[in-house]
Order: sequence, then structure tokens, then C-alpha cells
Amino acid sequence: MYGKNERLIPGNAAAVQADKPFRALETFGMAFLNRFEVAECASPLLEHITLIDSPGALAGEKQRLNRGYDFPSVVRYWANRADRILLLFDAHKLDISDEFRNTILALKGNSDKIRCVLNKADKVNTQQLMRVYGALLWSLGKVVQTPEVLRVYIGSFWDRPYECDELTKLFDKERADLLQDLKGLPRHAAIRKVNEFVKRARRAKVHALIIEHLRAQFGWTGKDKKQKKLLADMANQFKAVGQKHNTPMGDFPNASKFAGILKNFKIYDFPQLKDKHVHALDQVLAAGVPRLLERVSTLLAQQEAASGNGKDNPFAANPFANEGDATMEMGRGGWGINMTQKSVYDQKFYSLQLTNGLASGDQIKGVMVASNLDHSKLGSIWALSDIDEDGRMDSDEFAVCMYLIDFVKAGNEVPDKLPLDLCPPSKRPLLQKKYAGQ
Repeated sequence: MYGKNERLIPGNAAAVQADKPFRALETFGMAFLNRFEVAECASPLLEHITLIDSPGALAGEKQRLNRGYDFPSVVRYWANRADRILLLFDAHKLDISDEFRNTILALKGNSDKIRCVLNKADKVNTQQLMRVYGALLWSLGKVVQTPEVLRVYIGSFWDRPYECDELTKLFDKERADLLQDLKGLPRHAAIRKVNEFVKRARRAKVHALIIEHLRAQFGWTGKDKKQKKLLADMANQFKAVGQKHNTPMGDFPNASKFAGILKNFKIYDFPQLKDKHVHALDQVLAAGVPRLLERVSTLLAQQEAASGNGKDNPFAANPFANEGDATMEMGRGGWGINMTQKSVYDQKFYSLQLTNGLASGDQIKGVMVASNLDHSKLGSIWALSDIDEDGRMDSDEFAVCMYLIDFVKAGNEVPDKLPLDLCPPSKRPLLQKKYAGQ
């Protein structure tokens, strides 16, 4: 998550900090908090999005080990609050263990947020990948149990060259689709919050109607016996409530789980539900929420118009784009080279013979000359890209070089100075110092 200083906060400390949203995690106990950590980083991107990473699901003999806390319940807690849930699978390891199965079942009610990622797909050939993909969908179908097929992104999601390049174009397109999906999250966060509010409001209404229906069946005597009878017949009670109030059965909770929780309370002690309260809630859902959505849409349009210059938006337009040109989205840290482009350039960079992570001038010259641009333009591009002027390039400088070559090949002129937005964030202080001295 975003923080002014880079640091790690232990779970027990994070759970008691008033400025952190982690107080509710205390309910999972010290065993969980001892394993929970909060990492803060001063990245502009993290001002718009927070990432939650979970440990991998245990499989095989390791499942006998006790984590010390209820892992599926923790996953359910985060899933209810997250905007996007990514389930990661390795192409060479598709088995869904019992713990992983229980974890996926814990995501019930959040199916619209789930995306699957079939990672390390470059470790198998095309024929094997077809079989792996089919086996994954078959395995997920037995667990998720929904008629809709989950979206599965296929690729190798790191910055190394693909081991098997038969499906390079497919992997690049899948990576671009996944990044586009993630980049859209901050823009629509407000609408998703309204959606979550509606879901909770409908759930609260159904719970209130259930309790009132059960409470009304108690007489003056035999209350405990009556409660046991009602709890044992909860599924039929749900049907009766649904028919009486014309409520879809899909809005009702799990009958067994609901009865298991309700047995700890005396149903006949709940206060009577008044019609005006139900009517007020119906008014909120029927009239209040549409007005709220209209206001949210207006505010989003105003924010997009106000941030059109791209100064404070990590997803702003390419600084080289002319009016009327197709724009590209900015990447990490407000960098003008997005992650999709960077991954393509990294494929070329890591195919070179590197020394301590750097490519020599001779190797890069060969790549640049292959672009068929004039040597004078290539010389200007080199001068702009070799930011630290050491005659070599790291992966970020190489990405700037390749970006400028593509930019010039598209019919544009080489810029006189490298825009700060195009400079890698780690090298901007050096470039700013250079510009100040000119």
C-alpha cells in the first residue's frame, strides 16, 4: 500500500494503528497477525490501488500442517473488500488441493470479481497448453459450479524472455488484456462501492424479514422447543419468506449456516420489525441508489476532465502523443512506457548477452540499426536513452530507446530533450540535475 516512506509494519502493530484499515483483523487471532505484514512504498501507482498477496494454498502432505488460523475465512474477509480477485495457477501444476477448493468456495458471492491466471504457460508447447487449459476449466467447473466460464488469462507474467515462443503474440495480448482490466479498477471503484452497498442493503432486508417471520411464530410458552423446531426447518422457512414478500431465493443466505449462527441467539427476544423501516429501505434501493449512481457518474466525468493533462494520473496519456493521435496509457510510477510495452522491449533486452544486468553499446547498436532509421536519428535516440552516459544500457534505458525508435518510425521527429515523463522514475533525479545544469 502507499506510504511516504518505504517500510514493513508487523501485523500486530498494523491492527492497532488508527490510520490503518486493519482493526477487524484482530478477530482472526494472533496466529494470523504474526504472519500478516503491511508493506508501504512511496509509489504513485499505490495512491490509486492497494495489492493484497496471500500465501499459496497447501497441497499434498503439507495440508496436514496447521496454519494456526482459518485460512478460508481470512480469504473471504479480503474477497468481500477487494475489487478484483486473481486466482493463480501454474501450467505444470494444476491440481486443486482440498485447501484450495475450500478457499475458492469461500469466494462465493464474489464471482464477478474473480479472474484466473494460468501462469508459466511458456514452459509447455502449444499442444500441451491446449490440454492444460481444458483441464483447468474442467477442474474449476467442479469447484465453482456456475454456468458462466471464468475468464482465464494465459501467459508468463514476469519480465524474462519466454522459454517457448510459439505463442508469443497470444501471451502478449493476454498480458495486455489483464493489465487493461487492472488499470480500469481505480476509475470505477466508486461504482463498485455503490454496488457493494446495494448488495449489503438487500442482504440486510432479507435478514430482517427472516427474523421477523420466525419471531412472529412464537407463543407465550414452549419458546425454546419452538426455536429448535424452526432452526431444523430453516430451508422451508426461507421459502415461506420468499413467497410472502416476493423475494428471490438467490438473495437468501445458506440455510444451514444461518441456522448455525442463529442458534446462539433467542429469536423471540428480537424487536419487532416495523413496516416503515422496510419501506424506507425499499425507497433507498428504488430511488436513492439511482440518484447516487448519477452523482457518481457526474463526478467521474469531472475528474477525468480535470486530470486530462496527466500530471497526477498514473494512467494518463503518452507525453509524445499529438492531438488526434491514438494515446497510450502510462505505466508504473507515471512512466510514459506502460507495462505491456515494457514487457515487449524486455523480450529483446534479455535476449542480449548481459554483463551485470547491462547491455554493451555494440549489442544495442545492432538492435537499433535493424530499425532501418537514419544513423543521425539513431545517434540522437542513443543520446536521449543513455541517461547516465556510461555507454551501456539497463532494461529501463533500453525500453526508452526502443520506445523512441517506435515513436520516430510512426512518423514523428526525435525530441530535442527527453521528457521527464518518459524518463524511468529511478533516473529522473539524474535527468533533472542534468537539465538544471544546462
